[in-house]
Amino acid sequence: MTITEATELPTDEELTVQEVNLSGPVLKAGAFHLGKSCEYENNEFILCRREFKDPRKCLQEGKAVTSCTLNFFRQIKKTCADEFTQYAYCLDKSSPDQQYTPCRKTQAVFDKCVKDNLGLDRPPFDYFNRVHVHKSPRPALPVEGPAVYPDATPGLPPTAETPPAKYGSRFLFFW
Repeated sequence: MTITEATELPTDEELTVQEVNLSGPVLKAGAFHLGKSCEYENNEFILCRREFKDPRKCLQEGKAVTSCTLNFFRQIKKTCADEFTQYAYCLDKSSPDQQYTPCRKTQAVFDKCVKDNLGLDRPPFDYFNRVHVHKSPRPALPVEGPAVYPDATPGLPPTAETPPAKYGSRFLFFW
């Protein structure tokens, strides 16, 4: 994106937000429950980014996602800290690429704790690949039609005579 003098950039105060300072295994350990817990905020942010095609217009939605993430991990720390720490440690140390398979027992203990204390079920593995309808309070943007160019080359009339193909049929490529 090219920036000119007319481009308005957000101030440092608008961009300043508390960061989620967690390691990869910790984020991976809480990923499924986090995704389910903060699904609404994340969908709002992604919808805003796709509609406006300008991340500067979606700062508030991004802050909401970060805030939801921080609140989720605070709740986990209050209620299931030991189970979560064991699960994250298992993911970190059991395989070089943090596979879930060796840690199913600690995962089950953590999932039970989250269900009992926070009421969150672990979503199935394909949950985030399924189609979900997101109801947003923001009004939908008008749909743009196809681009119309006034100097476009007109197509051939339907009665135009077409010469045979210079090098024969192109059906050879469909075999």
